[in-house]
Amino acid sequence: MDTFLQHRLAVSRKLPDGLILLAGGSPVLRNGDVCHPFRQGSDFLYLSGVEEPDCWVLIDPKRRRHTLFIPKVDSTHRVWLGHVPSPDEARKAYGFQRALQTHRLASVLRRARRGYRVLYADKAAQRRMAGIDAGACRGLTARPAALRDALDCLRAVKDAGELALLRRASSVTGLAFRAAMASVRPGMFEHEVQAVFEAECRRRGLKRLAFESIVASGANSAVLHYHGNDQRIRKGSLVLIDAGAEHLGYAADITRTFPVDGRFTARQRDVYSIVLDAQKAVIDAARPGVLSADLHVRSMTMIAEGLKGLGLLKGNVSGLVEGGAVRLFYPHGIGHMLGLDVHDPSGGRKRRLPNPTKVPVRFVAKLEPGFVVTVEPGIYFIPALLDDPANRRKFRGSVHFARAEAFRGFGGIRIEDDVVVARSGPPLDLTDVPKEIADVELLMAIRRPSGSSRSPA
Repeated sequence: MDTFLQHRLAVSRKLPDGLILLAGGSPVLRNGDVCHPFRQGSDFLYLSGVEEPDCWVLIDPKRRRHTLFIPKVDSTHRVWLGHVPSPDEARKAYGFQRALQTHRLASVLRRARRGYRVLYADKAAQRRMAGIDAGACRGLTARPAALRDALDCLRAVKDAGELALLRRASSVTGLAFRAAMASVRPGMFEHEVQAVFEAECRRRGLKRLAFESIVASGANSAVLHYHGNDQRIRKGSLVLIDAGAEHLGYAADITRTFPVDGRFTARQRDVYSIVLDAQKAVIDAARPGVLSADLHVRSMTMIAEGLKGLGLLKGNVSGLVEGGAVRLFYPHGIGHMLGLDVHDPSGGRKRRLPNPTKVPVRFVAKLEPGFVVTVEPGIYFIPALLDDPANRRKFRGSVHFARAEAFRGFGGIRIEDDVVVARSGPPLDLTDVPKEIADVELLMAIRRPSGSSRSPA
């Protein structure tokens, strides 16, 4: 819990002139009297490490006092949901100076506000506080944007404790990937592979996923956020898995694409090699001071060169990138920040940068030591883009649409690793899942024997 204490001290240094108030998440009703599985808010996790619902944190920078508030529960709650920590147990478990029950929040806040004129709380916390005691924050000017900016700035750079949590999430996710890849057979359903992955995460103690797993085979692998996971995996097809577990809120996000038959065909190998070479080059280039936008342009350039070599693109490579022709085959960015959110904050207002390239890029940041980013180039054969009459007119001089027809039904290939930007030297790749062609084929060659995991024809 020292990691989260250090986070509270850091936000206190950034916002020393006001009280800092955060409300934890509450269960969300799914239907009837059933709630969605609870996941704590990321900012609250960052400052507390507390995964229980309906809690609050109050930070008093001047008095250097951090207070955790936990809900008061009755015996009925304990009958149905089991033991809930007492304030003293919560204080010791989470490393706070004080832990009190939430019915005391308003009175504590009224006393703590003396000497302050500013309240750093988001709008949700303000609304909830008004419902508890409308006068508890009287005389304090709320500055939610300043709190948001401070937390975005702090969360962008991961410390040693956070990197340990990310390593654990990535390690378990990697083992689950290996199990899922080793289970695949022609004739299985995509959701059966999903079940193997998710069961392995749970078996190793990570009960929560960072996002809904993608298991896409054949043409489905060209759908970037495919979530059907309900098709039978056909012989000769590729399977794309994009998935990740989370550990105490910290996420892994890994993608691998591999042949269901265990060996890449010549055409699959050609396309896969282009994506892999681009990914490895971008990972090696992810150094402090480098712009993420430049990394994206580098990946687009390498993919444009590769597709030109396959006869799918024609013309000057820089024109293919700047003109957008390559985006018919690679329509997303090179990656994103990773942490408590799968798409983590990139550093607040001071780190926001204009895009210096001529290419549309959503994620623009100057890499710093401690940034954790995904690197995930891809090539896809997407009918909605290749068949669009407007695209055919616009790119008729740049795209060999007749040759692209031969790839109809091919799907897509994406390779994604989670990378830590180092202070000096090459970045640290957290991902340990085979991606070299020979290694992927070796893993597929030693798959477990066919058995109950295979669906009947």
